[in-house]
Amino acid sequence: MSKNTAALLPKILAGPIVRRANANQVCFWLITSQAFDFSVTLFNQKEQSTWFDARLDADQLSQVQVGSHAFVNIITLEPNTEIPCGSRVSYDISLQDQYGASSFLSELLPSLLYSGEAYPSFLIRRQIGHMLHGSCRKPHHESGDGLVIVDQQIEKGVNGQSELPDLLMMSGDQVYTDDVAGPTLLVIEQTIDLLGLFHEELEGATIKNSQELFKHPNCFYQRPELLPDDPSTENTYSQFFAAKRKPIFTSVNASNHLISFAEVMAMYILTWSPEMWHLTEITDTSIPEPFKQKFREEQVIIEHFVAGLDKVRRALAHVRVYMIFDDHDITDDWNLTRGWEEAVYGNLFAKRIVGNALIGYWLCQGWGNDPTKLRPLFESCREYFTESGIQQHDKLVHIMLEWEQWHYCLQTSPKLVVLDTRTQRWRSESSLSKPSGLMDWEALCELQQELIGQESVIMVSAAPIFGVKLIETIQRIFTFFGKALTVDAENWMAHKGTASVMLNIFRNRKTPPNFVILSGDVHYSFVYDVTLRFRNNSPNITQITSSGIKNEFPDKLLKWFDKLNRILYSKYSPLNWFTQRRNMLVRHRNPNDHKLTTLSNGAGIGLLKMNQACSKVEAQQLCASGEVVTFTKQE
Repeated sequence: MSKNTAALLPKILAGPIVRRANANQVCFWLITSQAFDFSVTLFNQKEQSTWFDARLDADQLSQVQVGSHAFVNIITLEPNTEIPCGSRVSYDISLQDQYGASSFLSELLPSLLYSGEAYPSFLIRRQIGHMLHGSCRKPHHESGDGLVIVDQQIEKGVNGQSELPDLLMMSGDQVYTDDVAGPTLLVIEQTIDLLGLFHEELEGATIKNSQELFKHPNCFYQRPELLPDDPSTENTYSQFFAAKRKPIFTSVNASNHLISFAEVMAMYILTWSPEMWHLTEITDTSIPEPFKQKFREEQVIIEHFVAGLDKVRRALAHVRVYMIFDDHDITDDWNLTRGWEEAVYGNLFAKRIVGNALIGYWLCQGWGNDPTKLRPLFESCREYFTESGIQQHDKLVHIMLEWEQWHYCLQTSPKLVVLDTRTQRWRSESSLSKPSGLMDWEALCELQQELIGQESVIMVSAAPIFGVKLIETIQRIFTFFGKALTVDAENWMAHKGTASVMLNIFRNRKTPPNFVILSGDVHYSFVYDVTLRFRNNSPNITQITSSGIKNEFPDKLLKWFDKLNRILYSKYSPLNWFTQRRNMLVRHRNPNDHKLTTLSNGAGIGLLKMNQACSKVEAQQLCASGEVVTFTKQE
């Protein structure tokens, strides 16, 4: 890349995103094209008070170089005085280059501001009463983008038309590294070249290094030919699941599965900010002839997605954002069975692919959830990132895969507990093909300790703890025949030990009387009110599932599942006694008071409103189509 081209790069490539923020700590994430020094100001415009105003030192700025012109920055600040709860915090960030020239955020990104704003701002509040949540944002799905709805909600709050959201919780599949559109992959290639994102040697692959990826004839729409294969895995093709090819990687749509670390980092830059899209070109010149039509169809959807990215970036700069991974952030069926794990982690190339996605998650998602907790990970990994590229790449991957502190809590009211349901699995000892439990015994015991003594808790689990019984039954049948991977048997009831311990947590008299469970994963939305049978002082459990942000379930199939589930598992159905939740009473909330429907299918964002005790909970799905779905509680 020439010096002239480098000079044309925007200073901010992605972000800023407001991450963990409370009265005593404020964190920002952004990717820049140079290793800038930073100054930050936190202030209250109305009261003309300042909580922080200084040039950042090494303790406040953590910086990781991921390319010749790409630096991930985590800014972690401790205000001079405690920020009062309920304050709207305005901020500005100054970037100083090596020559001492300064550029301010409000000047660099004027589109970051809402009408009437001089600076971006966000709300700090300990009490959670009004929050947004969702999961599953697939850029090339034909639906609208729920994060654009987040922007609309914040704009109304800034203008005083409604209440500002306390925070945004994204509960999985923020990116799809295993399911990428052809036009996106083409722009990823150009972004890697423009930013000089670090390449890597690849052991055990049909290509020697990541530079050869885009020169290979199977690069676009034929990547399963490049992905590792395990001779011991069975081909689970059937007429019904014809797309479900089962080599080592089990994604339904792996035709453009990301492989290298550079590709993962480019994907994050392109998912949250528009800059690099404007510096690249989408053309089907390099696309093989059989795939050109599909490429053009995807291009229309991707261009619509890109048109909304200015609003998405503005939204993420105006609200506290928290995240947790699910499988597509890494790859489909990630750690679903013991057999899957043995196949993947026993293959150097497959392990590298998973590790690259996890490194990307750490840098772009996980770190900002709790910078203090993840500081040791940064300290142990910083030496591997140098100006010339990543050193000892396999060792870095090993460290990532061994890290077990991705879960976290917020000391809000109610307490917010975010579960890691991917890396702490309860593996089946009896069969390689049986689904692992979403959390193992030790992790569940730790969870129990977090809950004891709390009056109310918001628990975030990527997969619903209380799901649709019919779908879980179908998954159980496939699991019985050794085909858990075929139907993605990702539910809490799939593993007897995990299900038993989790349900006992709800039964324990020392755990909170009021639970709200936020989930995603399934690409449809629903709300259940759950109580214990045969107990007068049962906890009140509200399972709220909002999915996807930009994804949907096949509509006709969902309607059939919904209808059959209501018939087969009605309130007095004897089939309920064959489920592990037989001692729990599950009441469905009907979307928009529709008595014959329990599941809602519409991309968008979930809106949760609750009182201080968490005993009154209201749930809506704000659809990207403009429809507002309200889930009505049965009395």
